Amino acid sequence: MKDRSLTLLTDLYELTMMQGYYKNGKDETVVFDLFYRTNPCNGGYAIACGLEQAIDYIKNLKFSYEEIDYLRGLGIFEDDFLSYLSSFHFSGDIYAIPEGTVVFPKEPLMKVVAPIMEAQLVETALLNIINHQSLIATKASRVVYAAKGDGVMEFGLRRAQGPDAGIYGARAAVIGGCIGTSCVLTGQLANVPVKGTHAHSWIMSFEDEYTAFKKYSELYPNACILLADTYDTLKSGVPNAIRVFTEMREAGLPMPFYGIRLDSGDLAYLSKKARKMLDEAGFTDAVISASSDLDEYLVDSLKAQGAAITSWGVGTNLITSKDCPSFGGVYKLAAIKDNETGEFIPKIKISENTAKITNPGNKTVFRFYDKENGKIIADLIAMADEKFSEDEDLLIFDPVDTWKKTLLKAGTYEVRELLVPIFEKGVCVYNSPETMEIKEICKKELDTLWDETRRLVNPHRVHVDLSDKLYNIRKELLDER
Repeated sequence: MKDRSLTLLTDLYELTMMQGYYKNGKDETVVFDLFYRTNPCNGGYAIACGLEQAIDYIKNLKFSYEEIDYLRGLGIFEDDFLSYLSSFHFSGDIYAIPEGTVVFPKEPLMKVVAPIMEAQLVETALLNIINHQSLIATKASRVVYAAKGDGVMEFGLRRAQGPDAGIYGARAAVIGGCIGTSCVLTGQLANVPVKGTHAHSWIMSFEDEYTAFKKYSELYPNACILLADTYDTLKSGVPNAIRVFTEMREAGLPMPFYGIRLDSGDLAYLSKKARKMLDEAGFTDAVISASSDLDEYLVDSLKAQGAAITSWGVGTNLITSKDCPSFGGVYKLAAIKDNETGEFIPKIKISENTAKITNPGNKTVFRFYDKENGKIIADLIAMADEKFSEDEDLLIFDPVDTWKKTLLKAGTYEVRELLVPIFEKGVCVYNSPETMEIKEICKKELDTLWDETRRLVNPHRVHVDLSDKLYNIRKELLDER
């Protein structure tokens, strides 16, 4: 994707805190975790997304003369601090879970290890980027799951909350499983397929429906999807489409991809009737595409009703994640490095709301798979210096209901560390795959989930446990309060 400076894409208090740290001589190296607390859409998982743009943000993180002048004009920043900002660059380490990976609540999607001023500055932008794209990728994966193998196209650009939401939301939707997007700019920037048909205005601009269909078929004979519901779907739209398809067939055109689109009415009833009409006319391979305020629940219902729809166009409810418009990711201080010993001192946030109590320390995340079928057994949040061997028994337990335990027998499981280095001492050491490669990674990741975890309603929750070492550190810090 195209490089772009987002240095001032931050909350003002990040900069005022930075000035406070600067004035007080605070330059400790700290650890911040970026994580979320609840799966979106009441689902059983989420998909990590947005890392590529986050990398671009860090790479381009510097204050221009114009930006320094603007901050000076606010009247709240002193010249020595502004001078520091003028030579600012990110010098820390960042670890992240790669894009397309299925993830679960409380585990760090990203870990920033940097001097406190640097780690503080990047909070807002990283949350903005990861929250949005992870939300849309997750929503798209749910819609694709409901479609049960049918192609799903994203075309919500006109309903997205602004250009960036449309551009990067479309990229995230493709990663989540969509076969393409209507957004041409996303197609160019992310090198993903762009798809589309025509609007009702095309039909209405001609003297009659047949002529509109005919002219469209002459322009695009290799991808001829005709919008059949402008006037009357079954009495006019489908018959006129059949007439045009017949003429194309008689002319010897190859017709590799053709069919109709339905954008209104009872989609189950109309699609079944249209299928019968198309089949009787000999067009058994004609596509029936549907749109009209679809989401995963409506797609699932239409499939259950036997709708003869083979392709789905999903817009507003996908690009805005309308029923769950916020991912809820947060960014919390987890440790401060002791300059004398070089050790990280764990820090914990305590709240009356137990869900907001954080996991302290410099951590990592391990995932355990069933060796026979490759499905996820559980995730384990552990201290960064911990290692786990597949050749040893491992007893894991729920950090809240500690009596809930699972014994992983040696040789029956595989383990993978999820966090990988992205930046080391300010230098990017990670190469982002192409978007379509990430889409394939995501597909394989989703295959590691049990069916019970993917169901749309009341899914099974994957266990995210704490290692003994982390659990004890957390308990000690809580007991001190």
